[in-house]
Amino acid sequence: MMISPEGYYEVSLKGKSQQDILKEIRSLKREINQLKRSMEEHSLEPEEMFPTRLTRLKCNREYLDRAIKAYAEAGGIYKPTKAEQKDQSFNESLQHLKRFIFDYGGFFGGYEKRTYTVTGEKVLFDLEHSLYLKPSNLPIYEPFTKDEFLEGIAALHIGEWKRSYVDPMILDGTQWSIDIEYEGDHKPVHIDGSNAFPYNFDDLLEFLGVNEEGDEDEV
Repeated sequence: MMISPEGYYEVSLKGKSQQDILKEIRSLKREINQLKRSMEEHSLEPEEMFPTRLTRLKCNREYLDRAIKAYAEAGGIYKPTKAEQKDQSFNESLQHLKRFIFDYGGFFGGYEKRTYTVTGEKVLFDLEHSLYLKPSNLPIYEPFTKDEFLEGIAALHIGEWKRSYVDPMILDGTQWSIDIEYEGDHKPVHIDGSNAFPYNFDDLLEFLGVNEEGDEDEV
């Protein structure tokens, strides 16, 4: 059973010194990184633990945020790691997002391409599939605003992801890629994978409404 961030504070942080809180921060980071590695190295294996590793990771993120706050309250000055700075920089650049393109599929089930284009305060959505005709050549607006879309992408911590995930032992299976384009002079981002995935890839699929069973969403 995972507890709330405030419950965690009461049990593990309240009354502790700066040094003790810093040790707790480092311990949380180690566990988060271990969970990430475990999920990515065994991404195709079914989850048998409860709570799941992803649930534990998300809880530990909340605990880490609370621990960093407690560290500041105790007079400490927290210095983000390079990985944290990279993720923060990625999320800040989302304010200049122009287009988010997600390709996903395999040889037998076909490939789909989802394109999300920021237009004013809305997000224009277009879907193409290699095996199905589009019901219309016109893209549609998703029922979320630009801010909602950017918030959902930021919550995935894509800035932490590697730029390529490949399992060389599997030839067929699932291939995917993400291309992110920005307004202005921000450098575009490309991430891809073949039968290997970031630790929270299922969260991306859920956010974008991708049905892994192969049944297309209504568009």
